[in-house]
Amino acid sequence: MDFYLEHKLPGRMRLRCPKGSFTRAEACVVGEILKTQTGVLDAAVSHRTGGVLIYHEKGAEASIIEAARRLDKTFYSEIAESLTETDERSLADLLFSMFAGITVRTLLPAAVRYPLIFLRSLPLLGRGLRSLLRDVRLNISVLDAAAVGTSMLRRDFSTASVITTLLALGDLLENWTRKKSRESLADSLALNVDMLWVRRDGREIGIPMRELRLGDLAVVRSGSVIPVDGVVFEGDAMVNQASMTGESEPVHRTAGLSVYAGTIVEAGELVIRVTAFDSETRLRKIAELIEKSEELKANIQSRAEKMADSIVPYSFLLAAGIYLCTRDAARAASALMVDYSCAIKLSTPLVILSAMREAARRGALVKGGKFLETLAFADIVVFDKTGTLTVSAPNVAKIIPFGGRGREEVLRTAACLEEHFPHSVARAVVKQAERENISHAEEHSTVEYAVAHGIASWLRGEKVLIGSAHFVLEDEGVCCTAEQREILDRETAQYSVLLLAAGKKLAGVLCIEDPLREDAGGVVKRLRQEGISRIVMLTGDNARVADSVARRAGIGEVRAELLPEDKARIVKELKSEGRVIMVGDGINDSPALAAADMGIAMRGAADIARETADVALSENRLSALIDLRKLGRGTVEKIYRNFAWIIGANSILLALGLTGIITPAMSALIHNMSTIASGIYSLKPVLKQNHEDGAQL
Repeated sequence: MDFYLEHKLPGRMRLRCPKGSFTRAEACVVGEILKTQTGVLDAAVSHRTGGVLIYHEKGAEASIIEAARRLDKTFYSEIAESLTETDERSLADLLFSMFAGITVRTLLPAAVRYPLIFLRSLPLLGRGLRSLLRDVRLNISVLDAAAVGTSMLRRDFSTASVITTLLALGDLLENWTRKKSRESLADSLALNVDMLWVRRDGREIGIPMRELRLGDLAVVRSGSVIPVDGVVFEGDAMVNQASMTGESEPVHRTAGLSVYAGTIVEAGELVIRVTAFDSETRLRKIAELIEKSEELKANIQSRAEKMADSIVPYSFLLAAGIYLCTRDAARAASALMVDYSCAIKLSTPLVILSAMREAARRGALVKGGKFLETLAFADIVVFDKTGTLTVSAPNVAKIIPFGGRGREEVLRTAACLEEHFPHSVARAVVKQAERENISHAEEHSTVEYAVAHGIASWLRGEKVLIGSAHFVLEDEGVCCTAEQREILDRETAQYSVLLLAAGKKLAGVLCIEDPLREDAGGVVKRLRQEGISRIVMLTGDNARVADSVARRAGIGEVRAELLPEDKARIVKELKSEGRVIMVGDGINDSPALAAADMGIAMRGAADIARETADVALSENRLSALIDLRKLGRGTVEKIYRNFAWIIGANSILLALGLTGIITPAMSALIHNMSTIASGIYSLKPVLKQNHEDGAQL
């Protein structure tokens, strides 16, 4: 195993392997192997960072390091590969047991075999009776019970046994595939930390996560995943927050600043006062959305389920008609053995779950099946500008001081106010101050944030404001002289601007450079090729900057200088003309994201935007929209192909049964096998692994 000794303390040491050395399964295997070594008390291996944390007895360091060096990748990879097949083998073993049970039962004497078949049929008959008598519904449960009951009344116990077994097999496969799909979805956001170090009574001790309490001081060192939400109590570290905020560069965290579960300490050490852990962290709350995602069924799924139940009465009518015409109970029973509804009800949710899993694996959290359908049929896309069409990390291009103030003073005050808010423009101001080593200690009082307007506070007896020209000059009535107005018009035409005011006077202007994303123009063009008829850009920025960005992106329809409520109003108006997708990233985009048929939040979006959005991207790549569009359309097409297969195959099967070419038992067998085939096809990925663009979600 390739590694180096990163650090060691009495009774513990951390080895560091190159990032990507382990899969999740391999990390588990390596950890278990190390635990078997002499002197090892416990071991934990991270597949994300390549960290190997080992707790050991005194004097065992050398032998443990030597054992780790001898650990061959081929050896633990083979074990990991076999472990990942456990669930599949368990399923295969269960299926084998079921069919072996059928074989054994056929060898039993009739006096024993028939009562066993009847007992196995009771739960199925009970479900059917409850649906019929209590719920007064003719659904699939009633149809299944009728098929088994008819076979038993005809004393055709073999057919009843086959039907009961195949229905149990269908339930087994459906539950298993649903379980695997949910696990795969949830696993894409799971945070697996079993133990952590905390400081209690002046001592540092290792405890299981289950013993953690709110207010504990958790100690997290270089290379480790932060397992809790909290506030830094002491320490100094660079933290990779890409998983939560999308920031490409590590951020500096010191005492008093917040950190989040799932982020990684790349360098340094932090002592974190725990404010949330386990089910209360932001990461876990996002994962819980997956558990609830099936509640947001696609309309096509709801229609499929209603259609499935609506077909059932016709199966009974057909069976009754055949019996009245032919007086042949076997042919009439064939109509009950085959139904369209079972496969429709199974395949449609599996297609949607599979597509959601596919999106999660490729970096997009789709929060419900109905949004896949919106992706397929949407014909209007609305973009926010800043952080969406433009990069999420704009820069401060120039600073223009007014009122006798210096450039450094303007930047210091602006950074002091803006550091409280996560929007990309605010981050640009704070980063510029950091680049210039300008300290901006908090001397102001509590800040007040007016969404999409700006920030107000008090500093050294003066009211200070920072925000848009509309907020500072019009809403707050700050004085702007003719000379200052001329400078603004001349110097800021190509920039977004933040105005800083103090004591009702203009103190300075920060010009924000807003570079267009490299792929923005190509994405707009491709969206039109994918059937999007109308593309609109909405922004709170001034018209000059908005027009410049829209022209470079190839967007002809622009609305500028908008408030959040204006964006939401325009989105609602557009909904009367078609299905609307809104793409944004800021707090001020949240009302519009909620108003749209579907909202998509970029990776670097503010927390409220990501919570409001129906799809959250985990890569800051605008071209992911093309893949999402293809995924949505491919999902709907697959559902319709399934419908065609189910209707065609079962119609042929029904015809063969009615003409007496196949027996009811054979009809039931082929029907259930075709249903299973439909379910397997439903799990096939929609997008190719490396499609024509070479892009991934």
